This record gives sequence, structure tokens and C-alpha cells, in this order.
Amino acid sequence: MGTVLETKTINKHFRKPVDFHVLKDISFRVKEGEFASIMGKSGSGKSTLLYILSTMDTDYEGELFLNEELVTGKPRKELSQIRNRHIGFVFQFHYLLSEFSVLENVMLPAKKLASKSYQEIEHDAMEKLNMLNIGHLAKKRASQVSGGEKQRVAIARALINNPDILMGDEPTGNLDSYNAENVFQIFKRLKEEEGLSLLVVTHDLDFAKRTDRIIEMEDGTIIS
Repeated sequence: MGTVLETKTINKHFRKPVDFHVLKDISFRVKEGEFASIMGKSGSGKSTLLYILSTMDTDYEGELFLNEELVTGKPRKELSQIRNRHIGFVFQFHYLLSEFSVLENVMLPAKKLASKSYQEIEHDAMEKLNMLNIGHLAKKRASQVSGGEKQRVAIARALINNPDILMGDEPTGNLDSYNAENVFQIFKRLKEEEGLSLLVVTHDLDFAKRTDRIIEMEDGTIIS
């Protein structure tokens, strides 16, 4: 089994207003097809770490590898392509464009990547929506669907470029227990049927307990 994501002694400082050592010697890996969760109190560094793993924050010491290739130090433009191609994101808030249709929202990252024709992208987007049982909402404006449905649209959008890893920052944090369970089952299915790797920051212990592994953080370090 290959390694999708790996960090080697990542350290991060916030320099202002005073020096704050927010991440300390973070080393771990996520294997292909693994569903891992990150837990820890607010302020333990989880979201800061996710921001680095997603290649958005490049101001850190240490090394980040994606598919066993070093991404640390690559130019921004290249990082943007790597991110768009290999990493899918699901946040606590869905960040859908409300004036666009559900289908158009899902197509956006693929249009940005521009490696397929419009027809192919549209076809792929419909496939993802159908897989998540929301194909019937394709033509609706994003503002017209429910909260649980919006989060499923956001997952479809995260999957459109067939990423190697899906990262979530509190993806169930805004949902009731029914919709949270729905999202968990979707993630589990993606792991089992598509062999997708997942790394999810969560406060929900019930969610985390059912993942393959919990990475526990405290005060900027991994404690287990």
C-alpha cells in the first residue's frame, strides 16, 4: 500500500504579535484507502495543520509529500494545480455559489483544471450527483436545496477531479445527527468502494471512533 500523504517534522510559527510555536514536529502519514480523523481541543493546531497539508499555507519548516513526491518549496502556480488535481476539500460550511445551479457548482473545479471538454465535465458531475443520490437536484439553484443536500453537493464538487485524498474540516459540524450520519456513510463508501483516502478534522467523537485511525493533537503536537 502506497502513502498518499506524509509529513516530516513540520513546524509552524505565528510571528505576530509575538512568536507562537503552533505546530511542533508533526510527522505522520496517510496510506492509500485509509480513513483517518484528527481530533483535539480548539487551538490544538488542527486547522492550521490542515491548511498546510492542503498546500495553501507554505510558510512552515519541514517537508510535505503527496503521493511520495515532495511538494514543499514548489512555486504557487504548480501548487494550485497539484491541489486542484489531487486533493478534494469539504469544509464545515459548503461555500456553494448560491446563484449557480447545483450542477454548475460541482463542475467548477473541473472547469478550472481544464483537462476535459465541457460535455465530459457535465457528464462526470452528473455521475457524482447520482452517486450521492442528489441527481434530481442538478438544475436547482444551490440556494434552493436543504443544508444536508448542500453538504452533499459540496462533497460531489470535492470529488469531481477524482482526487487521491479528500480532506475535511469539521464536515459534519453544521449538520444535525441525521445528515451527519449521512456524510459519514458517504465517506465510508468512498473509502470502501472507490479506495479513496480521507483525512477529516472533527470534534465529533462518534464520527472519529468509526474511522480507521484517530490522530490526536494537543498544543501543536500529535499525542497519539
